[in-house]
Amino acid sequence: MQEVGEPEALADLVDRLGGIWHIALADPDGRGIRVGVLSRLPLSDHEQVVDFPAGLRPVQVDDTETTMSEMGRPALRVRVEAGSTPVDVVSCHLKSKLLSFPSGRFSPKDEDERVRFAVYALNRRAAEAAAVRAYATTLLASDGQHRAVVVAGDLNDEPEAATTQLLYGPPGSEIGTGGFDHPDSGDGQRLWNFGPADSGGAALLAGVPGAR
Repeated sequence: MQEVGEPEALADLVDRLGGIWHIALADPDGRGIRVGVLSRLPLSDHEQVVDFPAGLRPVQVDDTETTMSEMGRPALRVRVEAGSTPVDVVSCHLKSKLLSFPSGRFSPKDEDERVRFAVYALNRRAAEAAAVRAYATTLLASDGQHRAVVVAGDLNDEPEAATTQLLYGPPGSEIGTGGFDHPDSGDGQRLWNFGPADSGGAALLAGVPGAR
């Protein structure tokens, strides 16, 4: 789930759905918005994803000396027991392409300001994608043939965008390519984009046993 404001509003929604549902929410960002997971199956082992990966320096976010070394909106990982296979689900919402400028403006004063802030936003989104990717790599532990990990949410860019492709993992056997039917040494760490296999184009990346 994305753009969750008041938890009470979500509870009202769940009441309208009927049946038994399980909810997990991350901490809110500065605007009081958060990601979450809603499941018919019990959720366990909650953990937030916040920090940029080791080795990645803080990124510049505006024309001042302000930098960020963590995700603007925490991602959330929960575990679902699906039969005999535990599935780790990561819900994330990466930095938007919508630009904001000093004094709360949404329009730049000139083209130079626009392009600078576009770079700041792009760098933030890339760093957040790297944070989620590094966390997924830890979950897979080079054993993705047997461990199930799903990364879902609002990536705020297209499947072919560089920031999105950071999440895929080692290149070489994405769905729709000639290498997909040929397992390789990267499969233990790879996430596959299920969008090409689904006409709905859902934002879903997974390292799932037997995914091929």
